Amino acid sequence: MGKTKTATISDFSKEKKSGKEIYEEKRVKKEEKRAKEEKKTQVESVGLKGGERIKVVTGEIPDVAEEEKSVAKRKKAKVRGKKYLKLRSKIDKSKLYKLPDAIKLVKKTSYSKFDGTIELHLITKRAKINENVKLPYPTGKEKKIEVADEKTIEKLKKGKIDFDLLLATSEMMPKLLTFAKVLGPKGLMPNPKTGTLIKEAKDAKKFSANTLVVKTEKKQPVIHTIIGKVSQKENELEENALAIIKAVGEGKQLVKAYLCSTMSPSVKLNLS
Repeated sequence: MGKTKTATISDFSKEKKSGKEIYEEKRVKKEEKRAKEEKKTQVESVGLKGGERIKVVTGEIPDVAEEEKSVAKRKKAKVRGKKYLKLRSKIDKSKLYKLPDAIKLVKKTSYSKFDGTIELHLITKRAKINENVKLPYPTGKEKKIEVADEKTIEKLKKGKIDFDLLLATSEMMPKLLTFAKVLGPKGLMPNPKTGTLIKEAKDAKKFSANTLVVKTEKKQPVIHTIIGKVSQKENELEENALAIIKAVGEGKQLVKAYLCSTMSPSVKLNLS
């Protein structure tokens, strides 16, 4: 008797589907899958400093840069001591003080153990103010004046600047022009307006050590300068301050003025 062959027959009960129906089924499944993925929690990672990671679950991603700036501002906020706060209470912040009264008040409220410097801060109507002011009295800081020569050129080549004022003759100016980008921003480039361009080297003896270069900040109409020491006589400080204010332009250029010492609260000046 021969072997009986068994054949597996497909389920003919299933209807044969058309290509269009198969495509529709695939499309529906694809949409269902996408809908499920959208329902999942969306988690995005935001990098922080030091390799830290923070997870933001749904919602908008916070502006990390702005948050860091805010934190930095809070950290930089100065915490004033009891001594400073006590002295500040002696100054009426809503009042504008005449220069003689302001000087007395700054001297009175200065609490440094050393002989502090009295500073004059001016807000002007325009930037790019650069004035050479000859003060009636010294500011307490000794200035080293140098007349440009070949030794000066060699020092500048090495990036060494060990002088507070630089004088030069017209013969030396072409050599100094090479270092204009270094000397210029520091207010050390000799020029006729500041009186630092002299005819002969011996004329340096006539140059006053009390000469002060008063200039605004690079991009702001603000001037920070000094008028002397806390220990200095009041009339000397007053005359130095008046010389600077007059050179800058008084009412024509000045908007606000403040006086303070190295360690003291500031006093608003009456410019009228």
